[in-house]
Amino acid sequence: MHRLLLLRHGEVTSHRGDLAVTDRGLDTADNLGRRLAATADRIRVLTGETLRTRQTGAAITTGARAAGATVDDPRVAFALRNPDIYVAGERVDMVSGAAALAEQVPGMTIDEAAAVPFFAEFFDQPDRIGWWLRLDDVPGDDAQAVARRIGHFAASLPDRAVQPAALTVGVTHSPVLRACALAHLGHDPGEPEWLTGLELSVGPDRSVAVSWFAATD
Repeated sequence: MHRLLLLRHGEVTSHRGDLAVTDRGLDTADNLGRRLAATADRIRVLTGETLRTRQTGAAITTGARAAGATVDDPRVAFALRNPDIYVAGERVDMVSGAAALAEQVPGMTIDEAAAVPFFAEFFDQPDRIGWWLRLDDVPGDDAQAVARRIGHFAASLPDRAVQPAALTVGVTHSPVLRACALAHLGHDPGEPEWLTGLELSVGPDRSVAVSWFAATD
């Protein structure tokens, strides 16, 4: 049985841009790494490509190493990215406003970004991720596609036979966690707390069992 902890990144002060994790968030991630070292002597840390996921993964690694675990340097895993959304032929992230969207598409004006049908509705939602979870017609990844992606990612982890890690920590984002929770647990938990998420157990037959993981467990 291989364990994957799929976690939200550490605390940030805002989601307007890819901001750094706060000092408190880094301390919490370090402490979590120390705790995880008591459950696995060899840990693999994988992250999304954003600054906040990479900083969180680095802090977990530091804490786990300090507590005696063997941990390779964290690596970015393509599967842990946010949902792929397409605008004007470009892959973009879910963002909180038209200006941030326009920055991702070469030559796009803010007015053009504000008029993109998906984002014109997305920006107005009180719970944007919850709205996306329920949407069938997405210009890119819907929730089911993201959950399938993570399922395949998790099932592939036992492929590593030389010095296999007993535990993989995957640092990702809220939409990924909420999509997987909806698919595997049957409900949307809402916005997860920092450094909480899902524990996926991968069996010898590559089946995946999912349960909730809280940082205080």
